[in-house]
Parts: sequence; C-alpha cells; structure tokens
Amino acid sequence: MGRKFLMPSFLLCTAIFVAIISIGCATSVGNISGTGVQAAELNNPRAASSGSATIAITPNSPAETVRAFYKNLREKKFREAIFLTNLRPAIEGLTDTELRDFRVDLESIARGVPAELEINGEIVSGEKATVTAKIPDEDSEKLVQREIRLRRENGVWIILTVDEAAEQIIKKEGKNYFYALRIETHEDEARSMLERISKAQIAYAMQNGGAFAEIQKLVDEKLLPPDVKTSESTGYVYAVKMIDAGKRFAATASPAKYGKSGRLSFVFESDGHHIPKIVSKDNGGKPLGQ
Repeated sequence: MGRKFLMPSFLLCTAIFVAIISIGCATSVGNISGTGVQAAELNNPRAASSGSATIAITPNSPAETVRAFYKNLREKKFREAIFLTNLRPAIEGLTDTELRDFRVDLESIARGVPAELEINGEIVSGEKATVTAKIPDEDSEKLVQREIRLRRENGVWIILTVDEAAEQIIKKEGKNYFYALRIETHEDEARSMLERISKAQIAYAMQNGGAFAEIQKLVDEKLLPPDVKTSESTGYVYAVKMIDAGKRFAATASPAKYGKSGRLSFVFESDGHHIPKIVSKDNGGKPLGQ
C-alpha cells in the first residue's frame, strides 16, 4: 500500500488523485505567530488585491505557490499544477499522450476547485512552511479549512502531497508510479463495488420474494450508482449473471484495459444465504467464471 497518497494525518485516500485536493489536515486556525517564525496575519487589510485571500500574498511565497497550484488545477493545467508538488518526478516523464490517460481522474478534481481560493494563513520557518486555506473536503465536497505543508527546494516552494516514504518510491518509479497507483486504486474499488452489488442484491431480494436482479434494475432502484454501468471512471467492467431463474447470481469485475486500469479479475456467487469470499486472479483481463 506504499503508493497511496497520504495526508499529514497519514489516513489513506481511496481515489487516485484525491490527495491532490485534500492534501492538508482539517484545522482551526487562530492567531498565527511564533518566535523565529515569519507569520502572515489573518484578515490583513493589504490582501484586497489577492482575490478571496485574507492575507497579503507575496510573489514566490508559500501562499502564492498554493494559489497557483489550485488555479492550474481549475484551469486543467495539470502538468503545471503537479510540478508544484513533490509528485513532480511521477509526471515529468509522462508524454502529453500518457498524461491524457489520467485526464478523467484529474478533471473530476478540477471541477471541485473553487473559482476563488480563500487563503487565510501562512507560517514560514526556515525551509518549511504551512499555509491554511479553504479547500473542498473529499467526502462532503464542502469547503473546509486545512493546513497545507510545503518545503523549499533550490529557492522554490513545493507542496507536500505524500510522505517521505512515498516520495522515495516516486523518485524510484518515476512515471510508472501513477500507473501502478491507478491499478491499485481501481482494484481496491472493484472489490468494494462487488461487495456493494452483493448488498444491493440482498436489499432487492428482501423486497421481491427472494429474487435477484440485473445491474440496470439495481441502478433504477437507486441501490447502485450509475457509474457501475461504465468503465470510464471505475476502470472496470461489472456484470451480473442470473442463475436458477434469479434465485442465485454471480457478479464479476474485470479490467476495462488490462495492465492499465487493472490486472486482477474478481468474481463471487451468492445463493442468498451468505456472502462468499470474493475471489480474485490475474486472468489476463478476462472475467472469472467464464
């Protein structure tokens, strides 16, 4: 699990690029001050020219780096945005064509970035800095105040989106890091989706005389999300097969693009009395049980 993005609280993120938009810890910021620390005070009247910022933002400062990062994300300048983070080694080797492989993931993040980013705190201590800003929460999508950590390298501030262990892996794997991370994430989500399908089937059967249903019916009944029908965002193809006239079912998940969106195929069957263990295997991209 070493490739997962980590927030400073070391909670694992479940989506490929979720950490890019939730790179800080939720915080309650009061007065910012400290011995030997340069602090940008909250509600600084000099910040009127900084959009929604409540502090004065100076060129080449940590706060300016954070603002530029989210501005680039919103404008879908993904390479420029990630260059401002310690994920840079994972993207600088990607061609424009390869970068487009991740466009769906990145664009979903860009849609959540507010037009005006409220930056309301900056603390600089030597080569390290912390900026507080209101950014979208990965779960509720509401704006929450978070601390964003930065480090100065060769006179330039970079945002820390992963911990030191993951950073070393990124430097070693280079552009392969994002591909491996996406595969791990999609495989984790495929297993979770199969579990969700199973629960949806149980809920449906309880209201329909023990009979199970096809995926479309489960979506129509709002027991499953619509994206289960497409591999565009999930990276996997899901299918449900009716057995014994709907008294049993088998559900499978197979990678839409073997080696790119996933490697493992998954399957489980249910007779309505229990939930068997999900079986996974590298089947060359083909569904299991066929």
